[in-house]
Amino acid sequence: MDRFRLGFFVLLCVFMPKFHAQQSYSGNSILKCDEDDETGPSSALLYTCNGEKPSCQTFLIFKAYPPYDSISTISNLTSADPLELAHINNISLSTIFPANKEVFVPVNCSCSGQYYQANTSYIMPNMHLDYFSIANETYQGLSTCKSIEKENSDSSLQLGSVLQVPLRCACPTRNQTLNGTKYLMTYVVDWGDTIYDLSNRFNTSMESVGDANGIDLDEAIIFPFTTILIPLSTQPSISQTIIHSQRPPSSSPVTPIDVIRPKKRFNVWITIGVPLLAIFLLLLLVFLYHKKKTSEAAAKDERKKWELPNDVLVSIDQSLKLYDFNDIEAATENFSNKNKMGASVYRGVLEGELLAIKQMSKAVDKEVCLLQRINHFNLISLRGACEHSGVFYLVYEFMENGSLRKWLRNKSCQKFQTWHYRIQIALDVANGLHYLHNFTTPAYVHKDICSDNVLLDRDLRAKIANFSLARSAEREDSRKSSIWSSLGTKGYKAPEYVEYGLVTPEMDVYAFGVVLLELITGKEAVFMQDGKEILLSEAILTIMKGENAEAELDCLIDPNLKGYLWMELAHRLLKLSIDCLAEEPESRLSMAEVVSYLLRIQLDAQRSEEPFPLEWHQKHKVNKCEYVR
Repeated sequence: MDRFRLGFFVLLCVFMPKFHAQQSYSGNSILKCDEDDETGPSSALLYTCNGEKPSCQTFLIFKAYPPYDSISTISNLTSADPLELAHINNISLSTIFPANKEVFVPVNCSCSGQYYQANTSYIMPNMHLDYFSIANETYQGLSTCKSIEKENSDSSLQLGSVLQVPLRCACPTRNQTLNGTKYLMTYVVDWGDTIYDLSNRFNTSMESVGDANGIDLDEAIIFPFTTILIPLSTQPSISQTIIHSQRPPSSSPVTPIDVIRPKKRFNVWITIGVPLLAIFLLLLLVFLYHKKKTSEAAAKDERKKWELPNDVLVSIDQSLKLYDFNDIEAATENFSNKNKMGASVYRGVLEGELLAIKQMSKAVDKEVCLLQRINHFNLISLRGACEHSGVFYLVYEFMENGSLRKWLRNKSCQKFQTWHYRIQIALDVANGLHYLHNFTTPAYVHKDICSDNVLLDRDLRAKIANFSLARSAEREDSRKSSIWSSLGTKGYKAPEYVEYGLVTPEMDVYAFGVVLLELITGKEAVFMQDGKEILLSEAILTIMKGENAEAELDCLIDPNLKGYLWMELAHRLLKLSIDCLAEEPESRLSMAEVVSYLLRIQLDAQRSEEPFPLEWHQKHKVNKCEYVR
């Protein structure tokens, strides 16, 4: 049925008018899997890079449906920040959306080559999906089958494979910015939508919508399942969303929606449509066959270039970018000291993007396979890999502000080390662990949560890194082993792991409690006092058992933070960390409970009388600190 619908759409796009404008409305050509851009950028793939900036924050509209009807599932599907998604939709993290409810999805839209796109990934749940159904059913037309195909090889359509999915988005042009447009929201046209209704609902003019999409309002036709850009001068409001009625059954013919004079064109379609349909269907089948053969040949040639050995390649999805060692050498300037960020981590520019390159002597197949299966804003993103002479190189997204441990000790960053940032960092780490423990199949335990393995981006948002010790929570092993004491980072190990080698999600909760103490006190997990090595967690727990606990705890709070927030909030954070450090694993909080508590603390912190509220810091965006080596 999808192929027939696709063929029917082909004849409709022949009659779409073409205009010179900010972006070109794709019409039904967006549904053609054989569309190419060999002669130039095509709006049937993605929107072209013609904006004033190479990247921008913008919004997509997604219609909730099971299983994608919650903050966690929609954020996982689109790689959106779950906290930002909840905030813009004015709901809690636990909210379940009704079916067909519009949801604003905040994304980072970036120029990649000649197209804008918001990047996400999708794990193939079965063998019955193709690029068309993923683009137009799973993602509701927010992507296109051809753009997904270009990002992946045919072998990606296997059970468990990770597909790279580019989502349709765009940034305002200079003229649009001058006219007050701050965002171009991507909207998927539904049955009954008109430009008139959409412009009224989103408080913009029909002329600006027409101009943004290259649509002549005198002869405007927009089609269901296609996307248009809605220019917005402010962030969208939840009051502008609606719950759509059920779509017509799939047997219903697809008709254009004419916002001005729909009936006037009906006879024209009937008169010339049927003969052209047969011709285009025949040409389409021939073209698809030819493209399939060409893609198979290209994929075969590409596989010859891969350097990773066969035993590793078997466990690594071929959608992962595999770099040539010469490119890695050139990117790091032959691993020069000026590009060195840590013991074995270098910064480097690959294909115009600043990335982090980690050198590893041990096998990386388990870590790579895990990183390809997870998809969350607060977990580090793996971009590629390389092997040379038995040494592996993993390529990650670059985190401008380095590790949390070094950031906390960077004196030049202290003006930004407010309670608001530290609470947000704690919440980011908690969200990442919550996803790892509850939304991966099987559930995973990180096993090495520490401030060195929490990295901060340019906006001081935290991501968990270093999954070399991570393992499935289902493979619990409580046998005594001599190597336990050497695994994990000192000062963060849970008692049951040190004594029995017990690996459960609760050991991550314990380590998180230590990280939270570092954020509160500014001290390291292991520090020197009177010539002795002291564990921060033990010091805090000892104080809590004393008679003068409150006064002593006040003295432990980082002096950089005093005066910024009521002490009552600091005490609540300390209590939360202590609840994570309970001796018995079953007495500790779950990460879901930790996230819930931190959200309440964050809300109270934002309501407090602080000289520099969170909104001030977000507005000024001057929070990048010099990296501390």
